Amino acid sequence: MFTDSHCHLSFPELAANLSAIRAAMEQAQVGRALCICTTLEEFAAVHRLACDHGNFWATVGVHPDNEGVTEPDLEALLERGRLPRVVGIGETGLDYYRLAGRTLADMEWQRRRFRVHIAAARQLDLPLVVHTRSSAADTLQILHDAGTGGAGPTARGVFHCFTETLDIARQALDLGFYISFSGIITFKSAQDIRDVAAFVPLDRILIETDSPYLAPVPYRGKTNNPSYVPFVAKQIALVKGCTTEDIAHHTNANFDHLFSGVLR
Repeated sequence: MFTDSHCHLSFPELAANLSAIRAAMEQAQVGRALCICTTLEEFAAVHRLACDHGNFWATVGVHPDNEGVTEPDLEALLERGRLPRVVGIGETGLDYYRLAGRTLADMEWQRRRFRVHIAAARQLDLPLVVHTRSSAADTLQILHDAGTGGAGPTARGVFHCFTETLDIARQALDLGFYISFSGIITFKSAQDIRDVAAFVPLDRILIETDSPYLAPVPYRGKTNNPSYVPFVAKQIALVKGCTTEDIAHHTNANFDHLFSGVLR
């Protein structure tokens, strides 16, 4: 059995085909999926997926790229994070890829939003689902500064859809985070990501689709869905020199461990 640790089943291109996707998941032995929230406006639909289906769970958060949406305050995240079947805070983090003429100083609103998510995760003792793009140094610094010390548990979670360097992976692991790989790892141009996967210990790896995006080879360019996550596992098995079944076993155990106590 495989677990898709990050997908967006509330997005229109997947929500409209949910029955077929669930059938495809069963056929591919994908037994579980974590449905990721990217705006507070979207949360009700994400949460409904988790409440309606016993093998789905939900997160609550506002993606760093999303502007012109309801800004999450601490109470909004805490209220939703306490609901049944909500097991994580995010997708959150930093993304400096599309500055659109702005400076890094102009992106303080993203850093402030990220800190609010970290505070909520620590208060609730829930894992963070971290997005970082062209912003790894600031992401790690904020996790270190806001995620440790003071009252409450240390921040924990997963760097999803990992595309950073081996050094960034090492620093994320040192902070206690898991590393999740998506269909990108199957792309011909992604040898550097495969090298990172070879480095990350088996007990700290997760797999995901990030669907509807980033469909793995042989479906690259098509709409992605959770039934394709075994192709990610197969590629990791190749770089690790083990079987796909081994990767399924380890990534399921890692998912259980990361979300221990909240898979309900």
